[in-house]
Amino acid sequence: MAHSLSAQKRVRQNEAARARNRWRLRTMRDAIKDFNEKVLHGTADEAKTALAKVAQIIDRTASKGVIHKNQAARRKSRLVTKLKGKQTAKPAAKTTKSK
Repeated sequence: MAHSLSAQKRVRQNEAARARNRWRLRTMRDAIKDFNEKVLHGTADEAKTALAKVAQIIDRTASKGVIHKNQAARRKSRLVTKLKGKQTAKPAAKTTKSK
């Protein structure tokens, strides 16, 4: 336990910052999950809208120092790749077996 007033204040500040950082990470992960859901079950337009939203959240998380800027770039790149895969994927043609 901290004894000096400044050390006690530092402990309080660290707890508050940790809570904020955990909230930012949780918000980012929830946005990514929402995007993945849109890619799997939504339309391409819904997925594009979700991508714009999640990219903004990822950038904000990186700018606050919660994640590294390279991690943010990597996450966004993977999401864009996933969206492009959804757009170029064509439904499988039904094949009928003839006897």
